[in-house]
Amino acid sequence: MRKSGGCTALVAVADGGGIDTPTLTTAGRRCRDERPGYIGTAAQGIGTRAQGERIRTRSLHLCSEAAQIAFMTLAEPHQGQREITVAGRILKSTRVLDTYWRFAAMRQDLFMRRVAGTPPPWTSDPVLIKHRFTNPYRASDRVSQYLIRNVLYRGNQSAEEIFFRALLFKFFNRIETWEALESRLGPLAWRTFDLERYASVLDAMMASGNRVYSAAYIMPSPAFGSPRKHRNHLSLLQHMMTDRAPLKLERAKSLRQVFEIIRGYPSLGDFLAFQFAIDLNYSDMLKFSEMDFVVAGPGARDGIKKCFSNSEGTSEMDVIRAVAECAEEEFERLGLVFQTLWGRPLQLIDCQNLFCEVDKYARVVHPDAQGASGRTRIKQRFTQNEAPLPQWYPPKWALALPPPTAPATPVARGRSKKKRLEQTTLQFRT
Repeated sequence: MRKSGGCTALVAVADGGGIDTPTLTTAGRRCRDERPGYIGTAAQGIGTRAQGERIRTRSLHLCSEAAQIAFMTLAEPHQGQREITVAGRILKSTRVLDTYWRFAAMRQDLFMRRVAGTPPPWTSDPVLIKHRFTNPYRASDRVSQYLIRNVLYRGNQSAEEIFFRALLFKFFNRIETWEALESRLGPLAWRTFDLERYASVLDAMMASGNRVYSAAYIMPSPAFGSPRKHRNHLSLLQHMMTDRAPLKLERAKSLRQVFEIIRGYPSLGDFLAFQFAIDLNYSDMLKFSEMDFVVAGPGARDGIKKCFSNSEGTSEMDVIRAVAECAEEEFERLGLVFQTLWGRPLQLIDCQNLFCEVDKYARVVHPDAQGASGRTRIKQRFTQNEAPLPQWYPPKWALALPPPTAPATPVARGRSKKKRLEQTTLQFRT
């Protein structure tokens, strides 16, 4: 048994890392039957039941997502049950915890390939190819990047104006809504705010069939008397400004206190209040560490339940903190190379997000793992976008960002079918 920090590793004896060769042979035969002439098989020369034997890296051509996932599950053996001490209690891991770390490494690798301007495909993982998942680092996601670059750090840098712009953007959380307001009204600022003018722009968007709100969050309507939710949110923003919320946040002594102040306003529950606290903390208005405090959303709670067999009754914040503190050791244990955000390790908010994403990922890879929601499908599909992905983060993080890259050169359409398959070969390693 090996201990380091809050993590305890138990020796893996179940399965021994072996693969059932007959199962793979059957999967390979199904591929040949379904797609005649498809190059390769799923079982060629692979598999042993010898305990502890490692699987060598192989190139495999599988014809369907189901077959790929079946092989992926077999080829990534459970490395042994983990015991993580959380607030004096020992939590026992499931197979999904190993998947949590593998998913983090694969998804971050995909992101880094995109940033570098590498031509697609950016991953060989069949689930990541088909479905859309957020980045391991929350600040890297498209909407967060827009918020940081175009909302928080552009315009007047007083706390009052930063808060106004941040909440105006986050209530709708949609780039197109922000740009519609800006194009019609000019620079968006509290000192020139007129609720009716802002509401009229959003009324017109709705009348023309355009969405005002993002589908990322469920935004409950605050009770300010209007039948239109967006008007109620504008009223809430006006109320927060006249209640001097920016000044209260400036005086806060911790990220938790920031959360609690925001949580005290109508319709802002735990999840939204924490998300808004993190968004404001990207700005120069606040300067708290993201390792200070975290609130788990519903998806993260489901992810925690799938990763640990006995997490009931344990504080999600304590679980997320313990996992964040174990990250470096866990990647090393699994032989994974995790590319940090140019030197910035995973923070509590990032590990919270990863629990939410692995909850979705496990619906396909570990369909037997049950969360509280009972959801079994991943709704959002991945759409390939080869546009450059310039990055911009809070200057106070002092990240050594690479220079912007030019768009990837399109691959000629005349490639042979064999060549295209070679470029999408799946690689599995343990």
